[in-house]
Amino acid sequence: MACVLCGAEDARGIVVAPKDIEVPVCDTCRVGIETGPQDVPHWQCLNEAIWSEDAATKVLAWRLLNTLDALWAKELLEIAYLEPDDLDWAQAGVGALPDLLHRDSNGVVLAQGDTVVLIKDLTVKGAGFTAKRGTAVRGISLVADNAEHIEGRVEGQRIVILTQFVKKS
Repeated sequence: MACVLCGAEDARGIVVAPKDIEVPVCDTCRVGIETGPQDVPHWQCLNEAIWSEDAATKVLAWRLLNTLDALWAKELLEIAYLEPDDLDWAQAGVGALPDLLHRDSNGVVLAQGDTVVLIKDLTVKGAGFTAKRGTAVRGISLVADNAEHIEGRVEGQRIVILTQFVKKS
């Protein structure tokens, strides 16, 4: 799969919040998205991405262009056009770059409402039971300010679970 931003191969999905649409990006672009774009020459690829017909790609490019401190990026933003709904979507994520991505133990992106399986017995503090390995947790919730935590119901109790101990099913 090719990166929607630079065209590099071996891209994996990244979620463009708040609409939770997944688009493929390469590891170089992923690092720039998660830590803030540093390598300005690499981001020249946004010259094409901002004109994509895919709304999620345009939104991601718009957000990245807004974080770059380069004259060409500012000029490109002045001439770029996003539909009003897409512009609202892009602006809703400003300040949310990098988006918090909740990943399971295998690196798969988790989304609100997913079902996960515990990969280890977990002692639930304060509830007096152990959540057994292999237990399915349906309809998980993502903890908004911590990419390593999800919430789910196990044995009738709502608990916080570390993402390193689950795999998406």
